[in-house]
Amino acid sequence: MSIESLVLVANDKGGTISTLRVEGKRFARVAVSEVGAGCGTFAVDRANDLVYAATRTPHPAILTLRLDRETGALTEVARREVSDPVAYLTLVHDTLLAASYHGDWGASYPVADGVVGDPATTLHARRMHAAVVDPRGENAYFVSLGDDLIAQRAVAVDSELVELSEPAVHCTPASGPRHLVISGDGRNAYLLTEFTAEATRFERLEGGRLERRETAWAFDRDSGLHQSAYGADPLAGHLIWGADLALADGERWLLCTERTESTVVAIELDEQGHFTGRTVLSRTEQQPRGLTVSPDGGLVVVVGERSDRASLYRIVDGALAPLDRIEVGRGPNWVRFV
Repeated sequence: MSIESLVLVANDKGGTISTLRVEGKRFARVAVSEVGAGCGTFAVDRANDLVYAATRTPHPAILTLRLDRETGALTEVARREVSDPVAYLTLVHDTLLAASYHGDWGASYPVADGVVGDPATTLHARRMHAAVVDPRGENAYFVSLGDDLIAQRAVAVDSELVELSEPAVHCTPASGPRHLVISGDGRNAYLLTEFTAEATRFERLEGGRLERRETAWAFDRDSGLHQSAYGADPLAGHLIWGADLALADGERWLLCTERTESTVVAIELDEQGHFTGRTVLSRTEQQPRGLTVSPDGGLVVVVGERSDRASLYRIVDGALAPLDRIEVGRGPNWVRFV
């Protein structure tokens, strides 16, 4: 199997990770590995075929799993218990970054030979939802949904995180910042909010500081959706429910999912990574919590929390052209090519 052909899907409610293979325009189911209920995020060490996955059962923990690329099976080789469930994991060199939504914290952990060590740095903000790094691994960004901010840090020696001159960037109040992605050249960062489904472009300045530049809507504006809020039921109230985002097709498009209307909005980017003002809307899996893009940028996989399925698409001028669909497990909400 080639690296590009394998896809892992975390099934939160089912407590499994499904391994799929993409063969041309089709999915093939390769393996299903038990990891424990509450597996909603993982980070991949491709060079060593290791996967760091979060679980809630029997206790909140970060598991180290070894990936067998021939069989697709994942085998646990180490486990670090943590105080609260983890919502987001990112690996940068020998450091694992974690964000805990329920624990209101972000942390950095040293990693050696697949073993996750004691936290080197811990920071606190309400409802931490994402922890990402720039392509060179110099800066870490922690997104706080509850405090409407992005904490900015430098990644230092021994996995320590150091505050930048501006420790946090404040976002629109009550917008619910959720996920962040950074362009391959490191010049732009894109944020998606949960309660308003706004995609915001930030310019990365010298030293890694973010500065807000422009915003675009990332939901079906003809659907009658209204702004959501913390504690609200998006489905019962027909409220905006932004989820995930990714860059696709040579970073010509920023893809953003919205769960109430089950859509993916593609926002067109120019050569500098700026918004052109053009968007393309596609319907997708029911309640699309997660999506991922193939390394060549041409294929997109979207997983539906309520459909228990994954869909494979080719991106064509911003639109998602369906190729295949497969059942994965209960409550899939995280997916990555590995």
